[in-house]
Amino acid sequence: MSTAASYRSGRCFCVLHGPSRGRPWAPAAVRRELRRAGARAGVRRRLAPHQLRHAHAVEMAHEGVPLVVIQRQLGHAHLGITSSYLQGIDSAEIVDSVHHRPAPVISASAGLRTP
Repeated sequence: MSTAASYRSGRCFCVLHGPSRGRPWAPAAVRRELRRAGARAGVRRRLAPHQLRHAHAVEMAHEGVPLVVIQRQLGHAHLGITSSYLQGIDSAEIVDSVHHRPAPVISASAGLRTP
């Protein structure tokens, strides 16, 4: 049994307005509404609800949430799967982060043995 199987969850989407407010949304209805919202926003790519998981993972990474916490949040059994979700982070952003981190400071004699 994988780690993901131990994280049981209910439906993620529910109806917000109308006579069925508060009830689960059918998967086909979620996909349809997400595509409509994308079209209204001028998004040319086809959108799917699963892409929201990827966006959520990238946003948590931007906020500095540790990778293992993101892994647990998404219910992934393997860290490699979570890592693949973060492919949405721009290469320039990675380079910028590395360049702006403080340089390590250690003593010049650290690790040297004296005879």
